[in-house]
Amino acid sequence: MTSLNYLDISDNSLSARIPSSTQIQSFEQSFEHSRYDGNLKLCGPPLTKKCPGDEETESTSVVGKSESDGEDIYELERWFFIGGATGFATGFWIACGTLLLNCRVRHALFLFLDCFKDWVYVRVVVFIAMLQRFAHA
Repeated sequence: MTSLNYLDISDNSLSARIPSSTQIQSFEQSFEHSRYDGNLKLCGPPLTKKCPGDEETESTSVVGKSESDGEDIYELERWFFIGGATGFATGFWIACGTLLLNCRVRHALFLFLDCFKDWVYVRVVVFIAMLQRFAHA
């Protein structure tokens, strides 16, 4: 088997430990899960399923993964959303609090919004008039 380059044993209903020969280990470098699909009782490296009788060996963990089936990732997501919600609420109330408490800022903002609304209205009416003029020409 020294010249074997590709081995696909999917959907064969195999049940045993995958041998740890040099040729099989060379397939691990280009490991694809689909090569072993359909073999529910197949176990051992390069698969993540442990064989019965295997002692628990400590393996190197992938960054972001944990031994607790992703609990740390969910905890990180939870704290991210808690922080995001807290930050949004704080920023929202700083802006609204400024408008509620500072009369000059509130009047300046509403004056700006009123003038901006008028500017947009005029631009839209002029644009519609130009379209009508080109449509009749």
